[in-house]
Amino acid sequence: MIALLTRDLRLAVRAGGGFGLGLAFFLIVTVLVPFGVGPETGLLARIAPGVLWIGALLACLLSLDRIFALDWEDGSLDLLATAPLPMEGIVSVKALAHWLTTGLPLVLAAPVLGVLLSLPLEGYFWVLVSLAAGTPALSVIGTFGAALTVGLKRGGLLLSLLVLPLYVPTLIFGAEVARRGAEGLAVQTPLLMLAGISAGVIALLPFASAAVLRINLR
Repeated sequence: MIALLTRDLRLAVRAGGGFGLGLAFFLIVTVLVPFGVGPETGLLARIAPGVLWIGALLACLLSLDRIFALDWEDGSLDLLATAPLPMEGIVSVKALAHWLTTGLPLVLAAPVLGVLLSLPLEGYFWVLVSLAAGTPALSVIGTFGAALTVGLKRGGLLLSLLVLPLYVPTLIFGAEVARRGAEGLAVQTPLLMLAGISAGVIALLPFASAAVLRINLR
């Protein structure tokens, strides 16, 4: 599993779908929002949690189609299917590699980019916490979408259409945690819901993704 994780991390960086592309997109979204809504500090402070979450969500979409595409193209996916490691474990490693190269850098960059949106001081910690709790779910759900569309030519648009509706609950509760934290309100309920979503998809979706991959490889 460690060898597979190391290989996927190298492939993600070499293929141009690693943390650099996601961070660049995240930065562009954060910079453009003040130009679109105006420089009013109060308005930016109110929308900052939601903007940061939307930016992180869209940045995660950029590299989803690469999770299985390279392995499909060179035949490595067929070899992995016959490896001693179960397909569910392979899918979990793929999701972890995507989170390490995309989700984790976004989590670490969000508080820094929050300065551009006049995020209140109370909100920095909760933006970090909400993204740390929610981005694993984005990677696992994205891995499921990538398994559904593997082998399809120009499947990136279809992948986005399939995955975005599944992202909505994570977005709602993640942004709510950040918003309540920025306003000094109680965050226990949305935070528990967000953690529950992440735990649920991590526990269940690898089995669904593995089943889909087995069907596509037949």
